[in-house]
Amino acid sequence: MVLGVSGGIAAYKAVEVCRRLFDAGAYVSPVLTPAALRFVGAVTFSAVASEPARTALWDDPDPIPHTRLGQSADLVVVAPATADLLARYAAGMADDLLTATLLATRAPVLVCPAMHTEMWEHPSVQDNLATLRRRGVHVLEPASGRLAGGDVGTGRLAEPADIVSAAAGVLGRSGPGLDLAGRRVLVTAGGTREAIDPVRVITNRSSGKQGYALAERASRRGAEVVLVTTVERPTPPGVEVVRVVSAADMEEAVVPRAADMDVVIMAAAVADFRPKAVADHKIKKGDGLPEIILEPTHDFLEDLGRHKPSGQVLVGFAAETEAVEDNARQKLTRKRLDLIVANDVSAEGVGFEHDTNSVVILGSDGSRSEVPLTTKEAAADAVLDAVSHRLRAGQRSSRSPEEPTGSRSS
Repeated sequence: MVLGVSGGIAAYKAVEVCRRLFDAGAYVSPVLTPAALRFVGAVTFSAVASEPARTALWDDPDPIPHTRLGQSADLVVVAPATADLLARYAAGMADDLLTATLLATRAPVLVCPAMHTEMWEHPSVQDNLATLRRRGVHVLEPASGRLAGGDVGTGRLAEPADIVSAAAGVLGRSGPGLDLAGRRVLVTAGGTREAIDPVRVITNRSSGKQGYALAERASRRGAEVVLVTTVERPTPPGVEVVRVVSAADMEEAVVPRAADMDVVIMAAAVADFRPKAVADHKIKKGDGLPEIILEPTHDFLEDLGRHKPSGQVLVGFAAETEAVEDNARQKLTRKRLDLIVANDVSAEGVGFEHDTNSVVILGSDGSRSEVPLTTKEAAADAVLDAVSHRLRAGQRSSRSPEEPTGSRSS
């Protein structure tokens, strides 16, 4: 594993990342940029890594150290990844050992940005990250907290334990169990918010936890994942995030992308109703009791079912409080879904805001799978198991009669 360290104050945390990776059994090769050496020393990394730290292209006994490092790596982690490093990597520059190694590797790459909030939010930084994500680079977004100089905001390097966990997750994509490798998966998460006035909204209790778990597990199983979400949660490694607010926003983000997806999982709690008229100004208490007239939102899940491409697996969710399976089956049929995930959100530990869930997965083919109370990650894997089964069944049914399905001798 190559651990790249670029020149930010958070470089001191990379020492702990290096130690944790080594303790976890990784062979760690540290590569420090010249700017990183202004914050940390190469000797420190050499003491806790598997081999001495490298700092330059030109002072190494190996004439092509970047190529050797790139070819031998199973994973390259860059922590911290400064705005400057991200810009040079996105532009394809190779003006130091670390950027040259990034261009010389075919291993997965995980970048962990760290910088001041103003820099993190700058359009050029976000554009560079979008470019890297499109190229398959995994991004562990920074946390919010205290920054250099006493400022507080988003841009703090993720904690070393979280970086090591994300690295393990990326490596997991390269191992067995990649039943979704090569698949494109879109997941929605969170509850939409429908404006009453510039201050107030109609919303629901959805925390987005189940949708995020689905996106994270799908990514680990090899899928290319787009997550359309209304909530702010840490981005799962390797997942492209699209942030929205209202049901109309979600429709605008999902529908144009859906046709290119192998799997669409609508885990978000999309509002059924919204105010017919939105006040331009905050409604004042002194103006008397307001009358809020509701109108239905457009149910674009029905559109997705009606126009579903051949071979696509479309998954809906049904959060119910009574007649759970009956209501879910009706929705499954009415919206032309392949699978529906039903749960009783009035049950203890189930559904909104909890870290646990209990679901029943119903299929249009009559299948039924019950998942007792478990973590949302385990529930996500159960849903993805059903999705993977449907994808394989679709592949089998799409074969021509003449196409061989395998040889007895094999």
